[in-house]
Amino acid sequence: MGDAITKPNTRRRLLVALGVAAAMVLSGCTAGPERADPNDAPIAADIAGRLDSAVGEAMVLSGSSGALVGVWSAAGNWTVAPGTTEIGGSAPMSSGMHFRIGTNTTAMTCTVLLRLVDKGKVSLDDLVSTYLPRMVGVTGITLGQLCQGTSGLETYSSVLAGEFVHNPLRTWPAMELIAQGLAAPRNGAPGTVWGPSNTGMVLLGTALERATGQEWSALYDEYIFHPLGLHDTSYPHAGDEDLPAPHAHGYAAQVGADGPVCTDIADITLLSNSMSGVAGGVVSTLADMRIWAGALAAGGLLSETSASAQWNTVTEDLEAPAWQSYGLGAEQVGPLRGRTGSIPGFISATLADPDQTLTVVVMLNNSSAGDQFALTLARQLAAIVAEAPAEGDTEPSVVLPWTVEQTRAELAADAACPTPAEIVG
Repeated sequence: MGDAITKPNTRRRLLVALGVAAAMVLSGCTAGPERADPNDAPIAADIAGRLDSAVGEAMVLSGSSGALVGVWSAAGNWTVAPGTTEIGGSAPMSSGMHFRIGTNTTAMTCTVLLRLVDKGKVSLDDLVSTYLPRMVGVTGITLGQLCQGTSGLETYSSVLAGEFVHNPLRTWPAMELIAQGLAAPRNGAPGTVWGPSNTGMVLLGTALERATGQEWSALYDEYIFHPLGLHDTSYPHAGDEDLPAPHAHGYAAQVGADGPVCTDIADITLLSNSMSGVAGGVVSTLADMRIWAGALAAGGLLSETSASAQWNTVTEDLEAPAWQSYGLGAEQVGPLRGRTGSIPGFISATLADPDQTLTVVVMLNNSSAGDQFALTLARQLAAIVAEAPAEGDTEPSVVLPWTVEQTRAELAADAACPTPAEIVG
C-alpha cells in the first residue's frame, strides 16, 4: 500500500543536525533532551501491515483519495503515500508531495513568539494593547494567553467555515477576521477559560508584526524554517492560491446547518491561506514535518525557560481525557507532544516524544472529518508501534494511555463523508 519503505538520508540528516546545533550556539538556545539514535531499518513486516491497514481504513472513513504518513521509531521506520492525488483519479501519491499543514501552523507561530521572548524583544505577559493600542476589545489579554488558548476570544472559524469552503479564493484581511471574533460573545475573562481561537492567533500575528516590523514570511524563515533546514516549507502570500509541485488535490464537504454536506464535496486545492493566516497558512512536506515534530516536542529551538513555558499546559475542556492538555500553541497527548492541522482540503497531525524515540506524522486530503480525526489516526499508529519493542528490548520505548482498539472505535465514530461502499468494494 503506497510507496516502498524509505530510509532517511543519513548525510542530509547529519547536515540538518549540524545546522540546528550551530543555530543553537549562535542564538543561545538549548537542544533540549538528547535525540535518541534513530533506527534506520524498516519496521517489521507484520507491524507495517497493521499500519497499512489502519491508514487504509482511515482513508475510507474520511473520504480521502490519498494520504502521506510516516512513523519513525526505535522499532524501525515506515513511510507510505497510499492512494491517488484526486478522487476518482489514477495518478499515485508520492511521499515528497506538499500539503497545507493547517492549524499545525499555530505551534510554529507560538514558537516564533517564544524565540522573540528569548531575544528579549517581547514578553509572554505583554498586553496586546501594548502593540495595538487603538484596537477595541483586547483589554487585559496577553500575548501568552493568545497562544495558550485562554484569551477568552471566540474563534471566527466556526462562523465562517461555510464561507471558506464555498469561496476559497477570497482574500481575507486579518482585521476582518479579528473583528469577526471580537464581535462574538467571550468564552470567559482572559486567563480563566481554555478555548483555542484562530481569532487569537491572527491577533497575535498582527501584534508581533507591529512589535518586530517584520512580515510573517520573514519571521518563520528566520526563527523556524532556516534554523531547522525546512527547505520545502513555506508561508505563501495570500494571493498564491496553488500549492508547490508536486501535490495532491484537497477536498472538503460544503458546510450546512447540520454539518458537512456529504453529497457536495468540493475540490478546493486552490485557496487563499488568508482565511487562516498565521493560525493555519503554512505549507510543508512529510519529511520537513518529521523534523519540525521532533524540534517542537524537544523544545530544540528554545531556551530551557521558554521550552518549559511552551509545555506548561492547561486542562482542556471537560470532555477531553485527563492525559490531553494544551501548552503554548501545541498539545500534550499522553507522553507525546504535537499538534493537529485543519484547513479546507487537508487534515494532519504530528506527535513525538521529547526524546524522539517515536515520531508520527499523518496527512489526509479530505478535511471533512476535522483535525481530531487526524490526531486519532496518529494516536492509533503510535499505539501499533508502541506494541513492538525495539530489538533487544522487552518493554516498549513509549507507554501510551490508549489502545489500538480504542482509537479504531473513535475513528469510526468520528467518520465524516466516508467513501461509498460501492466504490471501496
